[in-house]
Amino acid sequence: MAFPPVSLCMDSEFFTLYFCLYCPYFSSDNVTMNYKSMIFGIFICFSVISVLWAQEASDEEKEEVVLPRQFRELSLGMNMDDLKTNLLRDSFFNFRGDRDVSFLPERDQSLVETTGTSFIRRAFFQLRDGQVFIMAFSLNIELIDHYSIFMQFSEKYGEPSYLDPRTAIWETEETRIALERPLTVKYIDKTVFNDILNESGVIQSNQVKRRQDFLDEF
Repeated sequence: MAFPPVSLCMDSEFFTLYFCLYCPYFSSDNVTMNYKSMIFGIFICFSVISVLWAQEASDEEKEEVVLPRQFRELSLGMNMDDLKTNLLRDSFFNFRGDRDVSFLPERDQSLVETTGTSFIRRAFFQLRDGQVFIMAFSLNIELIDHYSIFMQFSEKYGEPSYLDPRTAIWETEETRIALERPLTVKYIDKTVFNDILNESGVIQSNQVKRRQDFLDEF
């Protein structure tokens, strides 16, 4: 038997009609009712309502949490020019311009590394094809502690997806946030990061094949 929505069950007129139709010991044609049967019928109906409410609450809990992809005015997906501009404007960073930018041998990758002030000791930004896909902030353990950061993330985004003594990870399909000891917070664009891992696997496979081809020459 299909049950009605909770919102309808809470309507007094609907509840009376539903009770008359589905509780076997109550009928509009029967004025005399067994007291115990009536109590049992009421208990069954309210049990149904409780189950439906629990199901709705469970569905709400299953909604995916949206993780942030931004810290202050710095965000994943930001291009190099915007990254430089925002670092220069932010008093938490001692960014020195192009002196803090280096280019990596990997395909179209670059690295921005700068010192920080106050709560931030150092910050790293890795870019691919001109866009940020990793942001890492090493924090000052004399001013902020691991537990405070962990509790802040847990209260806002729920329990971590992965936890061990050194690392706590929150992630969705697009974003990963890692809290690492002693105290580093990383924001990672999973789409770009996974593409790099896949390409790395292909390169390694090709190297293994070339090695085997060379051994086959003997």
